[in-house]
Amino acid sequence: MVFVKSQKSRAYFKRFQVQFKRRREGKTDYRARIRLINQDKNKFNTPKYRFVVRFTNKDIVAQIVSARIVGDIVLAAAYSHELPRYGLEVGLTNYAAAYCTGLLLARRVLKLLEMDGEYEGNVQATGEDFSVEPAESRRPFRAFLDVGLVRTTTGNRVFGALKGALDGGLDIPHSEKRFAGFGKESKQLDAEVHRKYIYGGHVAAYMRTLAEDEPEKYQSHFSEYIKREIEADDVEELYKKVHAAIRADPTAKKSEKEPPKEHKRYNLKKLTYEERKAKLIERLNALNSAAGADEDDEDDDE
Repeated sequence: MVFVKSQKSRAYFKRFQVQFKRRREGKTDYRARIRLINQDKNKFNTPKYRFVVRFTNKDIVAQIVSARIVGDIVLAAAYSHELPRYGLEVGLTNYAAAYCTGLLLARRVLKLLEMDGEYEGNVQATGEDFSVEPAESRRPFRAFLDVGLVRTTTGNRVFGALKGALDGGLDIPHSEKRFAGFGKESKQLDAEVHRKYIYGGHVAAYMRTLAEDEPEKYQSHFSEYIKREIEADDVEELYKKVHAAIRADPTAKKSEKEPPKEHKRYNLKKLTYEERKAKLIERLNALNSAAGADEDDEDDDE
């Protein structure tokens, strides 16, 4: 029999340190997080804000978050499922919708801090890089982009949300190298290409191509657009109206859904001590009365 040396001894397992739960679940990059939340000592308890962008299959989540010992505190949030209120009912997860969500969050947080008058941002989206200039009274609201586990490729939707927040008036340190339209060879941002993505031009181009080449696929793929009578030529104008509506009223509105009248219970309700006592007395009385009835029947038989 061949002797096999144990590679991981008992001492190894005694010293093994379990990783954080969100690292084990593959949800948080702690190497990136610690760099985003570390605050300078001379700034004392000043919160360090992050512009957090996350994507689901049907929604875009944008938040302004600061880290505390007890957990992360959300200052303001915006979601792409709010965009139907501003006139955008379809395509809620594309680059143009990400821009709208970032713009909505920027205007909302500035209104919350009463800075929306001083910092209007870039009212007309041209696709060019824009950075807000400090005003005389208050400095612009600064946050740092938090992309999570997303691969930061050129043209990623995360940077659409970033561009929306920049145009909305937030101060976010960034580079134009990752915006849609940045040329790998020319090393410059093509503002026209970027503008096309902001106003949904790439969606409109795909609509035209599909309508000509594969009409059946167009009918199924863009069924919601067809239902609302949105054609390829109407897309840019639609996004312009949405941007204007967001700037007009960025405040969040509470859901109009009525709370459920009765909550369904799948387990028995826990009784109090008095209720349990009363139930026991009732059971004992029932047993005693049943026993007394049996005795009376026996006496009648005799």
